[in-house]
Amino acid sequence: MVEVVVYVPLIATFRQTYLEENLVAAQIAGLSLEEAPGNNVSPELEQELLETAGVISVVMRREDRSLMLGFDRMPDGVNAVYDLQQPALGMLIADAFATLNAKGERIIRVVGSPALSGTRYVEITLDEMDLYQSLKAYSNNILIISLVVSIFTGVLVYLSLHWLLVRPMRRVKESIVTFRRNPEGKNKARIDCKRRDEIGVVERELARMQQELRSNLQQKTKLAELGEAVSKINHDLRNILATAQLATGALERVEHPGVQKASTRLVNAVSRAISLCERTLRHGSVEDPEPEKEDIPLFGLVMDVIDSLGIPDEKHFTFQANIDEDLQIYADPQQLHRVLLNLIRNARDVQGEDGNIAVSAMADDTGTVHMEIADKGPGIPDSVRPNLFKPFMTSNRAGGTGLGLAIARDIVLAHGGQIGLKSSDETGTVFAICIPGRDM
Repeated sequence: MVEVVVYVPLIATFRQTYLEENLVAAQIAGLSLEEAPGNNVSPELEQELLETAGVISVVMRREDRSLMLGFDRMPDGVNAVYDLQQPALGMLIADAFATLNAKGERIIRVVGSPALSGTRYVEITLDEMDLYQSLKAYSNNILIISLVVSIFTGVLVYLSLHWLLVRPMRRVKESIVTFRRNPEGKNKARIDCKRRDEIGVVERELARMQQELRSNLQQKTKLAELGEAVSKINHDLRNILATAQLATGALERVEHPGVQKASTRLVNAVSRAISLCERTLRHGSVEDPEPEKEDIPLFGLVMDVIDSLGIPDEKHFTFQANIDEDLQIYADPQQLHRVLLNLIRNARDVQGEDGNIAVSAMADDTGTVHMEIADKGPGIPDSVRPNLFKPFMTSNRAGGTGLGLAIARDIVLAHGGQIGLKSSDETGTVFAICIPGRDM
């Protein structure tokens, strides 16, 4: 299409140049009359001058006289007259197509601008066959060049589209098909693609999406395997805990203060374990049921967790509870106990025998209770923080399962609250929990 648009003015310009060159050659031929005696030359010389100029006749008006070559050869009439003194592009284009359409069968007269000083008017008459043949050859050359340019351009466009669009889209397609067939297999999408356009964004986002889905599927697989294992052992575990509960009843009858204190902790722990097993069997999954909320004293619940972990008996471990004894929290006591147990146990385990744990809480004007559990441990690695609350994501601590924080998150969210890592560095870690009040 570009070559067609270019071709039209090109042939008009070619025809104009051709005729202007004939006009100049004719004027030079006409000058020979000025030097000839009587302004006449021999018929042989006249014929040679006209053939050299490529015209049939020439009419020139100099300052004081008129000059003419080929007067005896002038045709009786002409088929068309053209004025090139003030040509317009549209007129030149139309005249060029008229020349091609006539196929060289016309005699034309052309009036042009004088190219020599002292010439006021110049006019030539010529057979259009030579002009037609030259214009036709020029058009054929343009056609050949256009075909070569079009083929070359087409190949470049094809290669460019194939390299920039087809190949990356094929990679995206193959990645999608491969992922559908084997979601847990190797990722073929390019997460390191450097392209900044839409295709680059698609490749990177597809790779990230597949990576996240693959990670989630692996977690789901682990959870499914864990759920199957829990369903097999949960019933037997409940029976074993019931037997342990009967045995702890005998310990409560021992009058030794230390034994009674330990037996109380043991009875409470076994009772909670039996309750958890019964709920799991009743609901058919390891997910927690809807919380059964009630107003409970938060200070007493925290101290119960501290006692169950045996922290007061550790000589070199300190604990502070900055909680008003009258502060009430609207929550499920068993589920909130599990949340605090997981967080405080983690805080104790990362510090060893010497450490400090501080639990603080306060309620705002809306009744929302804000809690913080702080320790003096080494902090949480940056690589672990993005997946801190996902199941099975541990900090490689010995004995860790990666489920404690995930359980705490699920329970807090079920209460309509929020849990998060407030801060963590080499001086310690702080977790924050918000539980809404009764009217929220």
